[in-house]
Parts: sequence; structure tokens; C-alpha cells
Amino acid sequence: MAKPVMLTEEGLKRLEEELEVLKGEKRKEIAEKIKVARSYGDLSENSEYDDAKNEQAILEARIADIEASLKNAVLIDESEINNDKVHVGSTVVIKNIATDKEMTVRIVGSNESNPKEMKISDESPVGMGLIGKVVDDVAEIETPGGVVAYKVIEILK
Repeated sequence: MAKPVMLTEEGLKRLEEELEVLKGEKRKEIAEKIKVARSYGDLSENSEYDDAKNEQAILEARIADIEASLKNAVLIDESEINNDKVHVGSTVVIKNIATDKEMTVRIVGSNESNPKEMKISDESPVGMGLIGKVVDDVAEIETPGGVVAYKVIEILK
């Protein structure tokens, strides 16, 4: 059985929209590139054709990946999220004990992670270290640069 993919409502919607774009306009766009490249003649020495076919393969792989994620999606009911413990869907204020720096992160499923938006995967070392913690708990997380300790300051909804 495939591993469940944890998604928020927002993440589910984003994946569905991406899938629609990829299956619609992106497929047509690549099919047109292939058609144009074929018109150049000899396919054995046609780099435009090779590039278009590679692009098509990448597109189809992404479509398959999204479809598999959607098939195995487990929707996080954000209305049932409580602030007692950190879990997927929680927004958490944490403090790096060594630097005394605070930051707010959101724990999301791996498909939704985006470090630039401070969305951290539940499968990442930080995400796994924070899951199950309560306010004032300290999570010691193994990173490539050594162990980093984060104190849970607040769990927001």
C-alpha cells in the first residue's frame, strides 16, 4: 500500500490546479513543439525534437507524481486542529536556543513544503523533531552542522 500524503485544503487545491494546467495547456504546448520539431526533417539529428521529447517525459512524470499524491491524499481537517501539541497543519513559534532567534514555521505534508514560505515538511528533520511537542518542550534536531535545539514557544492554529 502506498504511503499516505498529508495535505491541507490549500495544498490539495494547489495540486489539483497544477494538474489541470499540466494536462491541459502544458500538454498542448509540448505537443506543438514536437510537431514543429518533426517538420524539420531527420529526427536522428534534431535537437529540438529531442528537447521537446525530454520536456514531454518530465511533464508526464510530474503528472503521474501529482496523480499518485492525490490518490493517496489524506486531507488534514484544519477545523479539528488543536493547540495542545504540534502536528501536521500546526503553525509553531520556535526559538533556536543557541542563537535566541525566534521563527514561525508551519508543519505541512511533504508535497506542500516550501522553506521560503516557512512551510516545513513533516518528514524533514525539523518537522519530525517538532511533531508531538507541546509549549516549552525542546526539540533537539540532528542537522548536517550538528545538533540544533529549538524550544516550542507557541502553537498557533
